[in-house]
Amino acid sequence: MIKKILKTAAILLAFFMVVGISGYLTLSLMIKSEDTVIVPELTGKDVYYALKILSELELNTKVVGSEYSAVVPENHVIYQEPEPGYEIKKGRDVKLTVSQGEATVLLPNLKGLLLQQAGIILEENDLFYKTLSLTYSKGYRKDEIIAQVPCPGTTIKRNGSVDLLVSMGERPVAYKMPDLKGFSLDQAILQIEENSLEPGEIKSTFKKNRVENIIVEQEPRAGYAVSDGDTVNLVINRRPGKKNRKRLIGAQGIRLFRYRTESGFLQQKIRATLNCRGVSNNIFDSLAKPGEEIWLPIPNNIEATLFLYKNDELVITKVFDSW
Repeated sequence: MIKKILKTAAILLAFFMVVGISGYLTLSLMIKSEDTVIVPELTGKDVYYALKILSELELNTKVVGSEYSAVVPENHVIYQEPEPGYEIKKGRDVKLTVSQGEATVLLPNLKGLLLQQAGIILEENDLFYKTLSLTYSKGYRKDEIIAQVPCPGTTIKRNGSVDLLVSMGERPVAYKMPDLKGFSLDQAILQIEENSLEPGEIKSTFKKNRVENIIVEQEPRAGYAVSDGDTVNLVINRRPGKKNRKRLIGAQGIRLFRYRTESGFLQQKIRATLNCRGVSNNIFDSLAKPGEEIWLPIPNNIEATLFLYKNDELVITKVFDSW
């Protein structure tokens, strides 16, 4: 009888021990499964896909480098650490090495593109232009690519260079620079504009043995080849102005030029251009009423020339000395 009781007690004790151990192990596994995850297979996957999967698993994505690869496409995972199947805790880093694509690229055709467009395409392919040669060309627009070296379709290493021949547009018509010496400033400016040239710097000098208020020097010189839009600098023989003039009250640093339009019934288009040190700027460009008085500010610290146009016709040219 006692043996039977002891045997029954031993069986019950063994049963409770098994139940306890099983419960402990089950609880441990449940707790452990909540803190750890299995690292997924990311090799060959798009880096954005890898980022999404790792975020869902509460793992951190860490890109540790990039390499060129002829097998793995650009922006796809080449290597990962830990490897797939490893069990790691949540919140840990998964290190990725990402592909930069192939180390070589087929050179695109840049002929006929503008230089800015070609630069963008080269940059997208990790290329750049090294030598930029310019030439006039009747058949190509300004800044259009005429030729390239290497030729289109050539296999070239990334970060390599390309030489480009770029058009400057059609060669401008060249003709002889007219002789402006002996002209008044008004006449010289009219000649410059009629020949599609631009007035540049206008200086003054004084030579007693020469007629006053005429052009005595010019650049380019008479007979030199010039093209449309070229700048012409002039020197006028002019007696220097007085340096002790009284400045206008309330206009420190400037002097004022006054112009009154003619009386009548129609408005007039008035444009005033001020040339200082070879740079011309419009200081007035508007319609003016008949008899309207226009005041124009002129800097008094540098020599300046004022050109005033009425209905696009030059009517006044005035040189101002520096004070």
